[in-house]
Amino acid sequence: MDFSDFLKYVPKIANEMLPATTAHAKMVPPERIEFLERQNLANVVPKKAAVLMLLYPKSNITHLALIVRNSYPGIHASQIAFPGGKVELYDADLSQTALRETHEEIGVEKDKVSVIRAFTEVYIPPSNYLVSPFLGFSREELTFTLSPDEVSGLIELPLLQFLDESIIVNVEMSTSYATDISVPAFQIGNHLVWGATAMMMSELKDVIKRVL
Repeated sequence: MDFSDFLKYVPKIANEMLPATTAHAKMVPPERIEFLERQNLANVVPKKAAVLMLLYPKSNITHLALIVRNSYPGIHASQIAFPGGKVELYDADLSQTALRETHEEIGVEKDKVSVIRAFTEVYIPPSNYLVSPFLGFSREELTFTLSPDEVSGLIELPLLQFLDESIIVNVEMSTSYATDISVPAFQIGNHLVWGATAMMMSELKDVIKRVL
């Protein structure tokens, strides 16, 4: 999709009703859908984090940025994710957390990003994080500088490829809650995106498709 065409849809995206759990459930194994629907965050005290779903032009084609996290001892090592991270006390709000972390991880200055809106929070039980996704865009082509401590690679995903249903697959894997189960995922080249990031991507995909 030409970036100039995408910009025409920004006001509609900003006002579209969020599908929330309906979209998230598409990227959750059947064994977890009931848990997703009945989870009660009043019973936990989650840590808070925020991520940025960043759209931008590359050769005037709209792209979505994803990062490949470094390998390290931890739950989210080597996973595909949106740039972002935990809230710090000096962050004015969650959107500022997303912008700050994006600058730290991939070198995009916050003044180059316009935040369109917040999307539905996703709770990640293994790490006890409640993650707030924000959708933003840059009007200019970006030069990325990856943090060597946190990011091993960048995926620049064309928006039309993201919206193509054929990239959604089911793969057998073991997770924190089950062994050898079928998990829905986005297949992007050699990368599989599943779990919380896939849930956020599913909601973003549904919202964009509704306004096209």
